[in-house]
This record gives sequence, structure tokens and C-alpha cells, in this order.
Amino acid sequence: MTPTFTIRSARPSDTKTILDLIRQLAAYEKLLHEVVGDEALLERHLFGPRPAAEVLIAERGETPVGFALFFSTFSTFLARPGIWLEDLFVVPEARGQGIGKALLSKVAEIAYERGCGRLEWSVLDWNEPAIGFYKSLGAVPMNEWTTYRLTGEALAK
Repeated sequence: MTPTFTIRSARPSDTKTILDLIRQLAAYEKLLHEVVGDEALLERHLFGPRPAAEVLIAERGETPVGFALFFSTFSTFLARPGIWLEDLFVVPEARGQGIGKALLSKVAEIAYERGCGRLEWSVLDWNEPAIGFYKSLGAVPMNEWTTYRLTGEALAK
């Protein structure tokens, strides 16, 4: 069966679309109030002189139906680069059609081609559909690790 969607690397002209997809993901995760970035910041950090991340966009025809945003990491234990998948999102009406799996597979392919030792991401503990999906692909939870974060004033100090 031929896929009814395509996956491509994002371009600067996709910045508005990427921000819209980020907002849709944040709404799904009940975190829309935390999205403070705008198109200018996103364009600068994705497509400027020193890109901080890369984006793949899934489209059905000309309509965006999902995205994956990822960036490089480094494992000192492996002495190899890795990839952190920050966001993987498929719009609700396009779920269950292989788009999420295709996006994740493409990021894994990129990681493999770049000689990465790991592809990692996090998932909200209440997101059972995503957890089930990741486990079905052979991903394993890293239960012994706890994520910490510095932001705002604590980061400035």
C-alpha cells in the first residue's frame, strides 16, 4: 500500500506551520499556557546561522498532518552523538495511519546514518496511547532516571 503522506525536512517558510503544530501538541498535553515562543524566535533557532534543532514535516498533499523536532546530543559513555526527539505529533484526524511511526522511523534513520548511539525522548506519564505506541516499537522506559530542569530566575543564577 502506498503511503498517503510524505515526510520532508522543514524550510524557513514552514515556521508558521511548525509553530501551529507546536501549539496543537501543547494543547493536547494541556500545556498551551507554556508556549511563549513566536515565529521570529523559532525561525532564528531552527534556520538561523547556528540551528539548534531540525524539523521533519509530514504532509498529506499540501496539508501538514504531523511533525518531529529533534536535536543532537552526546553520550560520554558511548563517546558518540545521539539524537533527542523533543516533539513528535500527529494531528488527531490523521492518527492511526502510520504517520507517527513514519516520522519516528525517519528520525531513527537519520540517527543511524549519523552514527548515533542513541535516540531518546520523554513522554508524559499519563499519555497511555503514546506509551503503548513507543513500547510497540521496542522502546524501553528509563525508569531509573528523573529529569531536572532550570528555567527563569534559577537558570539566570
